Amino acid sequence: MTLRHARRIGGATAAALAVGLLAAPGAAAVPGNAVTDPKALPTPGSAATGVRTDACDDTTAPGWLEVANPVLTVSAASPQVRFKVWDDSTPEHDKVVDTAVDVTGGTARLATSGLADGHSYSWQTWPAYDPGSGKPTPTCHFRVDLTHPGLSVSSTDFPESGSGTTPGKYAGENGVFTIQGLDAAPAGGQASGVACYQYVLNGTLGVGWDCASGHTVKAGADGTAQLTLKPKDWGTNILTVQAMDDAGNVSQPVSYSFYAPWDSRPKPAVPGDVDGDAVPDILLPDAQGNLQIISAAAEDTTPTSVVPARLAPLHAGWQDDLVLHRGWANVHGPGDDLLVRSQGNPQVLYSYANWQKGDFSGEYPTLVYKPSRCIDAAANTIPCPEGYNDEDWSGVDQIVAVGSRHKGSTPAWPGLLAVENGKLYAYVEALRSYQVAQPVATSGDWSGYDLIAPGQDAAGNLTVWARERATGALHAYPVVRQDNGLLDFSALADPSANVVATGFTTAAYPTLGSSGDGDGDGKPDLWAVTPDRHLVTFSGWSAPTDLGALR
Repeated sequence: MTLRHARRIGGATAAALAVGLLAAPGAAAVPGNAVTDPKALPTPGSAATGVRTDACDDTTAPGWLEVANPVLTVSAASPQVRFKVWDDSTPEHDKVVDTAVDVTGGTARLATSGLADGHSYSWQTWPAYDPGSGKPTPTCHFRVDLTHPGLSVSSTDFPESGSGTTPGKYAGENGVFTIQGLDAAPAGGQASGVACYQYVLNGTLGVGWDCASGHTVKAGADGTAQLTLKPKDWGTNILTVQAMDDAGNVSQPVSYSFYAPWDSRPKPAVPGDVDGDAVPDILLPDAQGNLQIISAAAEDTTPTSVVPARLAPLHAGWQDDLVLHRGWANVHGPGDDLLVRSQGNPQVLYSYANWQKGDFSGEYPTLVYKPSRCIDAAANTIPCPEGYNDEDWSGVDQIVAVGSRHKGSTPAWPGLLAVENGKLYAYVEALRSYQVAQPVATSGDWSGYDLIAPGQDAAGNLTVWARERATGALHAYPVVRQDNGLLDFSALADPSANVVATGFTTAAYPTLGSSGDGDGDGKPDLWAVTPDRHLVTFSGWSAPTDLGALR
């Protein structure tokens, strides 16, 4: 029995291994020399998890290789190292390599070739000629998959062009595409299995090594994935999909052509909706700085569309930008415009007009100037309070878009509520600009609160919420529409009033916001992001649902 432990991983067929064996010169052993740091190159891994490992223990699942000729390496001080490799997919765990290799520059390298597709291997090394003079390496493990996967695409919502089946959905609506993968196992071997699918709608496909890159959907245990996409343009669309197995082998791209009919049905205008489907949206950056548009009614964190990082105000991504949305100018819509303040340029507030249902690729931002005139609740001009900065937006600590001062879904540019030097101001909207600032609360200190704008409920009533950072208490303040067209913010005079819930600490939910009514019950809802970047939605401010990790 050799020093390696027996480990059965794969199937039960013999494997052929052609190894370039290096002749072992007659060198004397150097006592006390150990071999360390065993590695296979390339490093075995899993495309599904993104983890690479040499699995040099009894518990770690072996990683996969997509090559038949890995190089095995160890560090050693002795003149020679003995390599042994076993095929664990054969009934007797056949030893397929047993050879001594010279050490050069402190490293011994064994170049292998001809490893069998679908087989699992173990390997270990010792100091040559005198195994008792040095400690051997642990037994390491890897698996080999040389077969490329395949796939097929189907959809009842948007049937393949030429099928003769009428589409069940229209352009601008979400459709479900079923992707079925196949990763056939070789005779007597094991397949790594389809890990994920990378896709692009009407574009060029780019493939990364693992399944963590953008525009990726993971495969289920049976190799199937459900992909929800919204074709924005009516007419012929092309969905291109490529499968990747757990070893990193990729299939040939499959192009699925389908027709999305023009939707002539009128859609209700819903403030909080960016992509034009009459459902409010949550806007959050992904790890690459792209801006994700995620439906507030979603069951997971898959975005309906993504605004590329290059379209951010400073072209460096949206990850550090404050993005507001709760209405639109009456020259276009429905679909919220964006108001953006970049951390890299806090003096400026940018406006992005939403002409294409959440596709801002053809838009250039314009500047929104801060008003220099102040009014009271009766719309009378008054001196602006001491400390008010009428030059730019740099003194504003936080801003939310509260929605229109007009009741119902009349297209309107959103009013703003902002904290500046601990004081609360409202900015009255005009056509893509703000004419006046209204001091709302100049006595209470709002610097310790996070403003939240849930928008209006089914009856058209507005409310402002706030999270007290020190305690995690949630406050709700009713906002009344006045006859003069302004909003009555008098309920916000005391920020500590009107506690409606607790437990919303900054430790549990570093980011807390609302996009409106996500669950369709007529009442606005909260959403939050946890420290580990999970998106959590609420019904109102109760019944949290974890939608999973954000991209």
